[in-house]
Amino acid sequence: MRLRTLLATVTATLAAAGSLAAAGPATATDTSSTSSTSTPSTSTTSSASTHVCSSTVDIRSFSDGLDKTTYEGTFVGNLSALAVDRDGELAALSDRSSLFTLDRKTVRPTSVVKLADESGADLDSEGLVVDRDGTRLVTSETEPSVRRYSRDGKILDRLPVPDSLRVAPAGRAATNLTFEGLTLLPGGHTLLASMEYSISGDSAGIARFQTWKRHGGHFELAAQYGYRIDAGLGVPEVQATPDGRLLVLERGWTSGVGNTVRLYLADPRHATDTSGIDSLTGQSDVRLIKKTLLADLVNCPSLGATAKQPQPNPLLDNIEGMTITGSTKDRLNVLLVSDDNQNNAQITRLYSLRVRLPHPTAS
Repeated sequence: MRLRTLLATVTATLAAAGSLAAAGPATATDTSSTSSTSTPSTSTTSSASTHVCSSTVDIRSFSDGLDKTTYEGTFVGNLSALAVDRDGELAALSDRSSLFTLDRKTVRPTSVVKLADESGADLDSEGLVVDRDGTRLVTSETEPSVRRYSRDGKILDRLPVPDSLRVAPAGRAATNLTFEGLTLLPGGHTLLASMEYSISGDSAGIARFQTWKRHGGHFELAAQYGYRIDAGLGVPEVQATPDGRLLVLERGWTSGVGNTVRLYLADPRHATDTSGIDSLTGQSDVRLIKKTLLADLVNCPSLGATAKQPQPNPLLDNIEGMTITGSTKDRLNVLLVSDDNQNNAQITRLYSLRVRLPHPTAS
């Protein structure tokens, strides 16, 4: 229970910062720290009485305090994943090979570690898990790969990857469209990585989710599942819920319109193991992961947010990272982060959500 209390602090912090804006739709709050080399922007919320996005999801607050800041000379942006460390602090992964630690009270950087591959080259780092011993499991979508790192950024291990999921010509995946999400299932014995899009030979819109089983100090290849993505979207992140289901983010972008971001609850427990199936074409004898829409975030109240480019809701941006920061019974505290791509037209934004999980249905 002590750990859960620490984890819930993250979302409570964002909500507390937002309460300062109760007199109006948006108020700037100085959350700068002496370790940051640039001034943070606003941390805002709304005085509106409702925060409802759907019947199961509320948005509690958001913060732009990290947008276009630096820490010890490193740009704090391009954030693609979040995880809760064993001490309750947040780990935030940049796809430019930087891994930040964020203070759980201020959500400000307190350290940064540079990651690299075996030759010392940068990673296109996308998915992050903090393992039970404190090591970091990190995906790169260029090969793709999953590597284990020590807290100080030393490579400890590299997990096997099925040939079919490798980038062509070695495999059937497209460059930069591979492992985006990474999560450890309850109990810590099964690791799951989500492909962002389909591989060649599979029907468009069916992505593969790969798992590994822990054996001693290593992970070995295990079952694989198919997941159907909404048309025009991809899967940037996945997180295991305490009961073994999955929160799945689906995201897309349309020029002149903006981002689409949807949150699904998915259940892989009765899906077909597709590791031995060469092509997934929607065949009737293959059970894909069942999913249920929790919320389309376009329907969330904007909370006074502003956008730097056209968006169907100014709250939205390129949301790419997600972690569960606490849970009570069937409710989860969820933290999202957007990847600004180091682009002045995009924002690094943190979002605090409250998610109610529907009860599992019979298969």
